[in-house]
Parts: sequence; C-alpha cells; structure tokens
Amino acid sequence: MDEVIELRKLVIKTFHIESIKFSDDTRIDGRTLYIKNNIALNKYNKDFIKCLEVNIINPNERNIFVNSILDFEPIATKVLGEIGEGITHVLTGVTVMINGKDENDVQIAEFGSSEGILKEQVIFDRAGTPSKDDIILQFNVVLNTGMGVKREAITEIHKSCDLIVQEIREVLKKLNGNNCNERHEYYDKVRKNQKKVLIVKQVAGQGAMYDTGLLASEPGGAMGTHSIIDMGNVPVILTPNEYRDGALRAMH
Repeated sequence: MDEVIELRKLVIKTFHIESIKFSDDTRIDGRTLYIKNNIALNKYNKDFIKCLEVNIINPNERNIFVNSILDFEPIATKVLGEIGEGITHVLTGVTVMINGKDENDVQIAEFGSSEGILKEQVIFDRAGTPSKDDIILQFNVVLNTGMGVKREAITEIHKSCDLIVQEIREVLKKLNGNNCNERHEYYDKVRKNQKKVLIVKQVAGQGAMYDTGLLASEPGGAMGTHSIIDMGNVPVILTPNEYRDGALRAMH
C-alpha cells in the first residue's frame, strides 16, 4: 500500500443565514444577520471615495438597476490558524456584492462595464456568483471624479468594503462551532509513488481594473493581500487547502 502523509487539515463550518436586517449593532441571532445602521461610517478614504452605501437585496428584489459589478465574495473568517489550515467559519445564504461608479455617473470598468438590471447581468448558481436563493449584501461605491481609472482607488474600494465585512467577521468568529449547520474536513495529502497533480490557474495582473490579491488576513479578504502585480506576475504555488480557503481575491 502506498504511504499517505497528511500535511495539514482545514475544517470549514457553515452557519446559514435566512434574513438580514439593519439594527443598532452588528450581530448574528439564530439565522438572522443584523447589520449596524452606520456600519460604513469612517471606513473609507474620502480622497478616493465620495460615498459608500450598504443595501440588502433579497432574492425577490433582483429586478433593480445596479452599477458595474466589481466583485462577489463570501463572508468567512479564520477562527484558528492561517489561510489553508485550522478552522474557518463561513456564512451561507448571503453573498457580498460590490458595485461602483464615479460621481459623474461614469461606471467603474476598463474593457466593458456590467451595470444594468441585476437579474439580467448575473448568471446565478455558478462558481463565483450568488445562489438564486442568496440574500445579497450590496456595497454601492461612488468614487470621486476621475478615480475610476486609478489603481489606488480600486484597491481602496476593496479594502474599505473589507473593513465593513470585518465587523461581521468579528461576530462570526465568536459563534459556537458546535452550532454550525454543516462541517467539512479537508486534508492536504502527499501520496508517495503516485502521480503529482498541478492545476495551473491564470489570474489577472495587468492594471487598475485587473489585479489579484493573494493570501489575505481573512478568507477571500482584501486586507493583507499581496498584489500579483507588485510581485511581478511570477508563478505562485498554493496548496489545495489554501485555494479552497480563499487564498485568491480578484481585485477588479
């Protein structure tokens, strides 16, 4: 029998959300996520960003206009260990969406913008998009004039929105793992005398709208990432569990 060596273990615990409401504080009570009314206050740099709105879009409310879509992301946090190992808590039933334009109504985009009616612009239930049943927590960002083509401004959008998500993560960290809805275990293993498998993924790394962040402080996060552009677009080797645990963040 071939020898199997377990290098690291990742445990992902999910907590399902069925409703999101605004409140006086940010908390999770049962299957309801409460968002502080002024959660975006003082979380963005006014040199780049004119305003940042937080909205709740329920599954039956997608026949609405949204500005260009910059990103979809889960709400996940490390409870133990670093990206790719330890314990991660994840909220299911909710997905974050970032939209943006500048104060002159110029959509944030480089080769083509994605503004329009939400239900027509997104194919739901695909890898990287919300489920058809997900509640969308929308961050609608308006940049100052001319900032939509500046790399620093785009990075600031992601980091500002991440600061807001971090307030939710801090609550998620404290949930009792025994009360999770699902628990999944993943192992990075070395199987001696077996074929070595390497998956090559080409990521964006060419400018203001096309950057990729690696190995943030939190799963799928923006804060603490290393820009693939700043690294010179060199190849980076990730473990399967690092990739599974949100080691990559599309910064566009």
